[in-house]
Amino acid sequence: MPDRSPALTLSLHRAIAEIDPAEWDACAGTGNPFVSHAFLAAVEDSGSAGVRTGWLPQHAALRDAAGRLVAAAPMYAKSHSYGEYVFDHGWAHAFERAGGQYYPKLQVAVPFSPVPGRRLLLHPGAALPPAALGRALAQAAGELDLSSVHVTFCTEAEATALAACGWLHRIGMQFHWENAGYLTFDDFLGALSSRKRKTIRRERRDANGAGLEFVALRGPEIGRRDWAAFYEFYTSTVDRKWGSAYLTRQFFALLGARLGERVVLMMARQGGRPVAGALNLIGDDALYGRNWGCRGDFPFLHFELCYYRAIEFAIAHGLRRVEAGAQGEHKIQRGYRPVPTHSAHWIAHAGLRRAVADFLDDERPARLAEMAALDQLSPFRRDNGDP
Repeated sequence: MPDRSPALTLSLHRAIAEIDPAEWDACAGTGNPFVSHAFLAAVEDSGSAGVRTGWLPQHAALRDAAGRLVAAAPMYAKSHSYGEYVFDHGWAHAFERAGGQYYPKLQVAVPFSPVPGRRLLLHPGAALPPAALGRALAQAAGELDLSSVHVTFCTEAEATALAACGWLHRIGMQFHWENAGYLTFDDFLGALSSRKRKTIRRERRDANGAGLEFVALRGPEIGRRDWAAFYEFYTSTVDRKWGSAYLTRQFFALLGARLGERVVLMMARQGGRPVAGALNLIGDDALYGRNWGCRGDFPFLHFELCYYRAIEFAIAHGLRRVEAGAQGEHKIQRGYRPVPTHSAHWIAHAGLRRAVADFLDDERPARLAEMAALDQLSPFRRDNGDP
């Protein structure tokens, strides 16, 4: 499938294993572990992404005339919109009511992982603009007679570049904690209003006063029993939220084996027995919180294990931020502030594209206004002398 440039050729691959890991990672870089060959292979080899879950790999590889991989994208053919966290169900329903066929579609994303970062993985030595890969993906969708391509949780620069060549730019929202050069957790608390400091200290006191032992396990420190316990936490959380357990038991074992020290499992134990866990991955400058689960009822344990322990870990390891996943306005009072996320959407049908563009034109200012209003709820001190 040639791009508009005759020197570039796009191929689609039904397994990440068809692409050499060193070639892929040369494009992906080291900053974000979720787009690494190892992570994507763990998702596929464990059966988490595949026919069972409706995430069929169609990974994009763009090569030059010499056969060198100059760009890549983690991409999947999908017959539904679950596990994406950028919701387009309304677009699909409207198009199908009008007689169109929205599915299957192409999704450039990391399965089940709403983690922002690069999605158009350009080799740093190729000097290739993101639009070149975007045009190739749109052309592939057209030749396959698919309705659309969706690049979700991409960078703002990628979304802007794609918008310049006709894609639609959508803004979402997450809550991230930023490290303002703190040396200790108390330094972070010192940046908050006195009332909020007291609230967090009380929550931490109650969580740590429940007779629990807290440990942060990395890489080979995470044993088989730890992963077995965490899988039970994961499935129990999914069951309570009426969701689907996309990730298999084998995924977590493969993740620990293949990503090593980049995996951090924060566990709470009672009498030596695991009662809760929070899974994190480490990037070059961020700690990414992913899944959590608990057996029992302990006051403020979720906040302690997922938010406060994550902040402590980030400070101790010199990381610039903590990204604690999708949703959760309750994170604001724990020092996590609203930040925009970005996605880009190519839609083949002109009528559907116009309708979605109109929807996004209305949604975008409303989302930015919502973020500004939520940021006013931040616990950080203002310039009004609040101690």
